[in-house]
Amino acid sequence: MEIVRSPRQVAAAGAGGLPIYKTAPQLEVRLEEFELFAIDRLRVLKGISDGLSRGKRPEEMEKLASELWKTHMRHQDPAETLNKDIISHFVLRLVYCRTEELRKWFLSMETTLFRYRFRLESLESQRMLMTEFQLPYKALPHSEFEAVKDKLSQVARSIGQSTNVEHVFFKVPFEEVPDLVASRRVFLSKGYAYVAMSQLVSLVVTQFRCNISKALALTNRKWTAIIKEQEKDRLTPPKDAVDISLKDIDQLAKSSFPLCMRHMLDKLRENHHLKHGGRMQFGLFLKGAGLKFEDALAFWRVEFSQKIGPERFDKEYAYTIRHNYGKEGKRTDYTPYSCQKIISATPGVGDHHGCPFRHFGEENLRAALNKMGVGGHALEEIMDKVKNRHYQVLYFIAIGLTKQYDIPELTGLCGIMKYTASLHINL
Repeated sequence: MEIVRSPRQVAAAGAGGLPIYKTAPQLEVRLEEFELFAIDRLRVLKGISDGLSRGKRPEEMEKLASELWKTHMRHQDPAETLNKDIISHFVLRLVYCRTEELRKWFLSMETTLFRYRFRLESLESQRMLMTEFQLPYKALPHSEFEAVKDKLSQVARSIGQSTNVEHVFFKVPFEEVPDLVASRRVFLSKGYAYVAMSQLVSLVVTQFRCNISKALALTNRKWTAIIKEQEKDRLTPPKDAVDISLKDIDQLAKSSFPLCMRHMLDKLRENHHLKHGGRMQFGLFLKGAGLKFEDALAFWRVEFSQKIGPERFDKEYAYTIRHNYGKEGKRTDYTPYSCQKIISATPGVGDHHGCPFRHFGEENLRAALNKMGVGGHALEEIMDKVKNRHYQVLYFIAIGLTKQYDIPELTGLCGIMKYTASLHINL
């Protein structure tokens, strides 16, 4: 069934034209738009995440965020851009509310995006947004401004700004502008920070982050209490996003598996065994990628039986697989490890889990990347990132260089969920 949106329906924006996502829009949306809007916004957020991981400077990030938004979100009709903006935010809020790790990533990326978009707004629009957030701060009275003017000038000089002090300041509790305090960009007195009009973004972004954080927590409670059970059958992968089967694993390993998972599959094929850490990391990854329980049990049994026999496998190893799929113990539906957890692992002798970009020696890492088809200047670029410890983004750099990976292969709301889970990104 197709759901159609009336062209007269337009989502409500903030007072200044920049949405603050207080309430979900009361709109009817075509199912294909529901899907594509979310994927386009996800491209923007992941582009921002990639830029931060690469250590881009603030001015570079501002340019990147603007380009990403223009490429993936902008429409010729401003009303359509606004609709897409608001709808996509609430779709992804539903996707990313499910775990603390997902909420943390989504909150961070949405806040960063809002920060750069706010800076592009006009001064009047910024004032209107400040009013909409209902911030209880008024401009500093002239008499108080004159009393601290010299101090404000000192702060301006210390951060390389013009000695001509701005005349509009807001006096706010210092804990509400932690980024300005941390970077020593404001004058502090008796527990208050004196925030210039040009620094207003920090005050508004702090409130925006607080609002979205609370909204994510509320959405999670609603999802857990009501929606999760009601939608478990309806929000299943569409027919073009089917679960993977045993025959798919080797081909997918070549085209889409992260290096850490490729490595463990190679070692499993070679030794017909993985230690506990490897079985957990790789097994939960396969589960998140869509391998059904029956296929997972058959996959591990075939490999391990070549070394220890099927009876010993059933006795010593099958329980863990059943447990990971919620068939034993607490019946918990375990999810794949995040990149951060994998990076933080401490593999011992004979272990093959962990992150190759962190745990491999240089020679072994070069060999593994050469096997993926990465060499020359590209290889040296990756090795330089390794030295700077940008581990989480390195897999995507490597895959991008071999031109084997493309997000559009994943479709549907569940496709986004599966993308999030199967690539075990720290979201």
